[in-house]
Amino acid sequence: MKKTALPLAIFMSLAAASCANQNADQAATAADSTAEAKAPSMNIRFIDADSITTHYNLAKDFKDIAIRAISKLENAQQNKGAEIQRFAAQIEQKYRSNGYLSQASYEADMNKLNKMQQDAQNYLANLQNTTDQEMAEQRQQLNDSIENYIKIYNAGKGYDAILYRHSGVYFNPDLDITNEIIEGLNARYNKVEKAN
Repeated sequence: MKKTALPLAIFMSLAAASCANQNADQAATAADSTAEAKAPSMNIRFIDADSITTHYNLAKDFKDIAIRAISKLENAQQNKGAEIQRFAAQIEQKYRSNGYLSQASYEADMNKLNKMQQDAQNYLANLQNTTDQEMAEQRQQLNDSIENYIKIYNAGKGYDAILYRHSGVYFNPDLDITNEIIEGLNARYNKVEKAN
């Protein structure tokens, strides 16, 4: 009788352990499904800012304007520099050839040269500030245009989030809506241009 009691006790313990494991598995499955029910699914897309600034017509126009503004600034620097160098060379030549009849006339030319340099610095600083301000306004206008269009675009799509690609390490390429955004931005921008 003792021989039968021992295997029966082992069988009962295994059965109890098996029931406990099944109950734990069922509880874990229920907890997982409850967590899934509570956790909302996110509908996210992303855009590539570099592609947008490369292909959006407004960004291209602003880039052309910026290139012209920088060119204008560089030309002004070269012209002012050349003008000052020419006058400095004239002073040097006049000085070497004893063209100055008095110290006062030499000092007058040197004062004029210093004033030319100061005026050039002020002019170039103002031109640089104006250029920087215009470029900042253009960047703001570009960002506003993109963000406003994305809000309009998303109103029809209902995504939970649209992120910039550089804000993450990896995005599934199927979530990329950059081309759709570029097409919409250009369609909207071209309509504005035609109205003018």
